[in-house]
Amino acid sequence: MVLKIARRTIEIERDALTHILSQIDKNFEKACELILKAKGRVVLVGLGKPGFIAQKISATLSSTGTASFYLHPAEALHGDLGRVMREDVVVALSNSGKTEEIVKLLPLVKKIGAKVIAFTGNLNSPLAKHSDVVINVGVKKEACPMNLAPTTSTTAMLAMGDALAIALLEQKGFKEKDFAFYHPAGSLGKKLLLVSDIMRQGGSNPVVNEKTSLREVLYAITKARAGSATIVNKKKQLIGIFTDGDLRRWAEEGKLSLTKPVSLFMTKNPISIHGDKLAAEALEILRTRKIDELPVIDKNRRPVGLLDVQDLLKAGIV
Repeated sequence: MVLKIARRTIEIERDALTHILSQIDKNFEKACELILKAKGRVVLVGLGKPGFIAQKISATLSSTGTASFYLHPAEALHGDLGRVMREDVVVALSNSGKTEEIVKLLPLVKKIGAKVIAFTGNLNSPLAKHSDVVINVGVKKEACPMNLAPTTSTTAMLAMGDALAIALLEQKGFKEKDFAFYHPAGSLGKKLLLVSDIMRQGGSNPVVNEKTSLREVLYAITKARAGSATIVNKKKQLIGIFTDGDLRRWAEEGKLSLTKPVSLFMTKNPISIHGDKLAAEALEILRTRKIDELPVIDKNRRPVGLLDVQDLLKAGIV
């Protein structure tokens, strides 16, 4: 019995999502245009269950490049309306479109000069009539057997809010590096760290000229407590790398000479990466190429850092 109820609930909500898919029209485009042109923030308003959905939509917008905050309609009527500015866009959520606190807010928001986008299932409601753009999130019925508890209607609001956030994300050209900036902590933040965030620089990144003697190179590596040295030509461009592996290979062959230039012993034209790439991409290169160090270069092929597998371990990428 319980499993039957669970399946029925999800089926009803699935059908509702299919239904609102057919309701996406030019009003959705107008809503996106309104937000993209706005110089202020997107203010989400909702009471009760739609209020929780409004908070989630606001959080999604904020994390994907659209500045947003949630405003409780009752608190707004008691002073918090001062947070809303003329440049803002207010997105109000109410399935009935008659929520008293939200309806009371409308003339005040209009007086401020902010635009209003409605998420409602009632196109003849006060909310719909007094909004600049109306997004139809109407559903045929709630999953609640009494058709009372907000279930299907809030699912529809949430899905439409996600659609709005993603549409804005793509219109703004929001990229992975932008997403990483807003998610610096946790496992998600670690996955989105950039190479430049964790690479070794300065004294921890030994960079030497190709004519430098092997003795001096080994001294530089030891001083920097690194596993390699990046080799550059007279234009300071990357041409090689000398690693512990190179040292062992030449030692086994008995051909090491500490007085000779490192260019005779280095690995030429090593694999490198740019600092604006994801650290996860660097990890994939290290794994597939079976190497431990990766020089980081700028657009002119000049070394700006060094990424070691240990750096990835410390950052929690591995």
